[in-house]
Formats: sequence, structure tokens, C-alpha cells
Amino acid sequence: MNLDQAATDFVVLRPRLFGIACRIVGNAPDAEDIVQDVWLRWQRTDRPAVVDPAAFLATATTRLAINLVRCARRRHETYVASWQFEEHAADDADPHTRAEQDESIDRAARMLLERLSPAERATYVLREGFEYPYRQIADMLRIEAPNARQLVKRARDRLSSDRRHPYSPAAHDQLVRALASASRAGDLSDLKEFLTAGLAEQAA
Repeated sequence: MNLDQAATDFVVLRPRLFGIACRIVGNAPDAEDIVQDVWLRWQRTDRPAVVDPAAFLATATTRLAINLVRCARRRHETYVASWQFEEHAADDADPHTRAEQDESIDRAARMLLERLSPAERATYVLREGFEYPYRQIADMLRIEAPNARQLVKRARDRLSSDRRHPYSPAAHDQLVRALASASRAGDLSDLKEFLTAGLAEQAA
């Protein structure tokens, strides 16, 4: 199959490939990028060896789209975990490092507020951010250890989703300060107060 014929076949199949990609990744720009990548790969493929071009291209599109979603989920998890750096005294960090830390904390705070309920946020931060045992988390939040474990699992799943909760600028600022204090000085008092206050509001 020459390149002209390959291009003709691809153009015919392109709407279907775009539809596959869009359903998986959930937005048109990423779907367009995936379809373009599939076209580049199709040019480099040993096309005479492909028995069913339509099936081949659909499979390639599906795999690329799934890989993109998985990478995005890993990035989301990395963003939220990025404030888990080693403790630093405020005057030990150079300005560039301090700015990067501030950005990481700000991003993590936004995602924690946007995507998690107060209970999910509390258990996730204590477990993933500060490695508290599930039993200690349960005692602190007055829940059962299996419930704490389930909430952390649910939080991981929801951090990978695109759902959003509204939150106030005041809550964001308070969480940023609490995360910064916990990460830089090892002082979790403000963070625990913020997390438990959120649980109290949810229960009210």
C-alpha cells in the first residue's frame, strides 16, 4: 500500500478514530493530538502486513488514548503528592526552590479542595502526605480503620477524575498555609485543625 492510498484510507477512518479518542480522553484537543499521532505511526507501519487497517488504526487510537489518560492520572497524583517534600526551614531554601515549593503546595491545595470531600481529604492527606497508620487516622477522625482505608482509596480514584467542587478563597488560603507549615516546619497543628473542621462542617 503506497502512502497516497494510506492517506485516503486514513481520511475515511479519521472521524471514527477521533470519536474513539474523544470518548476516552474526554476533550477534543487531546483527541486531535492522538489522531495525528496515529497518522504518523500509520506512515511508519509496515502497511502491507496489516490485514485490517480499520481495526489496526482503531486499536492504535484506543491504546494511545488510554495511555494519555493514565499519564494524566499519574500527573494528578504527582501534583497532590508534590508538597510531600522533605521539611525545610524557611530561610534554608533558595528563592527558586521556595517558589517551586509554593507552586506545588498551591496546586495540591486546589486539587484537594476541588476533588475530595472533607472526609476523603482528611484521610488522604494524613495517610499519603504524612504516612499516618490507618488506626491512628481512624482514632483521630473518630471512624473505623476500614472506613479510613476505604476513604483513602476513594480519594485516590477521585483525584484522577475531572469532577470539581466549589471552594472559597479563604479555605484555599488556609489550606495552603497549613500544608506549608506542616511540610516546612513539621507543625501539623494547623493542618489537623483545618481537616477536622471540614469534617465537622460536613456533619453539621
